[in-house]
Amino acid sequence: MKKIVLAGLMLVMAACQSLGTARVDDVMQARESQAIEAMLRAQDAAWNRGDIDAFMLGYLPTPDLRFASGGTVTRGWSDTNERYKKRYASRALMGTLSTTDYEIELLSPDAAVAHGRWKLTRDGDAPSGLYTLILRKIDDEWLIVSDTTTSADE
Repeated sequence: MKKIVLAGLMLVMAACQSLGTARVDDVMQARESQAIEAMLRAQDAAWNRGDIDAFMLGYLPTPDLRFASGGTVTRGWSDTNERYKKRYASRALMGTLSTTDYEIELLSPDAAVAHGRWKLTRDGDAPSGLYTLILRKIDDEWLIVSDTTTSADE
């Protein structure tokens, strides 16, 4: 009888421990999602000020950065920065950026995937689409290491 009671007690303890872990994971998911959303909003604000250099602060400054869009892949922070500056060479071309519909999944304490929608509002057009970002947390800062952006117009 003692063995049955002991086994039951161990089962209850394991269940409680598992619930405690789930709550910690939920708290971590919420906290880190908020941090990632804040970084994405800061990128929007930088873009809308016409500041591509500040916008690029959301990307890990490494030659390993991967940016895929329009059927091409750009590798490296410098080349990605240059691509943005060529493609959006004026405030009129930059328009006003808004990103929405954030779906953020924490994969580990230092890795996450973010999905969302983007839209540029410009005189004469309003291109839009979807993006998928892979982020790493480095020195307490979430940074994009891979960006796949698609256009609804393609």
